[in-house]
Amino acid sequence: MRRPALSLVVFVVALLCLVGCAGNPNGTPEPPAAGERRPCAEQDDPGTLACRISTAEVALRNPATTPDALADAGRRAQDAYRLLGEHPEWDAPVRAGVPPELRQHVDRAVDAQRELTSLAGPPRPTLPAWRIVEPPPAERLRELYQAAQRRFGVSWTVLAAINLVETRMGRVVGLSSAGAQGPMQFMPATWASYGLGGDVWDTEDAINGAANYLARNGAADPARLDRAIKRYNNDVRYVRAVRAYAAMMDADPRVFQGLHSWPVKYRTSAGDVALPVGYQEPRSIPVGDWLARNPGATAPAR
Repeated sequence: MRRPALSLVVFVVALLCLVGCAGNPNGTPEPPAAGERRPCAEQDDPGTLACRISTAEVALRNPATTPDALADAGRRAQDAYRLLGEHPEWDAPVRAGVPPELRQHVDRAVDAQRELTSLAGPPRPTLPAWRIVEPPPAERLRELYQAAQRRFGVSWTVLAAINLVETRMGRVVGLSSAGAQGPMQFMPATWASYGLGGDVWDTEDAINGAANYLARNGAADPARLDRAIKRYNNDVRYVRAVRAYAAMMDADPRVFQGLHSWPVKYRTSAGDVALPVGYQEPRSIPVGDWLARNPGATAPAR
């Protein structure tokens, strides 16, 4: 469909609950109370990452967790996954330290993180000409994905994963480096053929256009899904990342709430920069210039 659109990279993996998870002698964290945020150590190491990921993912799976706490847990998991993605030497101890039921989830998250990092290429010295906005509410997006699934036969989790990878579920407003447009990042010619006459910048129209494009390329058939996603972005790393995120949501639909909370993180020569809602640059800007006006934007959340 086009070359990789965005250098959005994200997520991944966990280990030893050294702080805040010590109440269980087996090392598996007990579910926190609704809204509770257990402290983990400040340093970055495998044990601390295990604590951060375990407590965040347990909160995401707790039906009593409040919406604000869900969003906080999702952001903390994102930061931990991004950090782990840079440290493959930590994989084994982190994996050993998370609860067994989370290990496959962690594997998928870190695999997707690394595939997208590889796809994005080297860190960039500039920030993009984008506008960052609030995404549509999670409930509304899921309604739209599921309506498209009923209409076109394409899994809602695949649509959600593509929306996540392309524009962080609609947070990014701007063109890709190749000229792709809208929340599902269509090239103009592709949209003209598959957009059903809609507005490429409209969330509902864009999701239906993506579902139509994928369905026309065989995505409703599980045996042809990889091929259809590769038509969306012609790189096997993209396919693997989308499939990993979709599998995470297939295994537990509540994971969608956490993924929906992930803000835009842009990989630069100065580190991963968080682009907040309200960011707006008419043209690319040297990352150092922007950080001088926005100190602390590279600091990870704890």
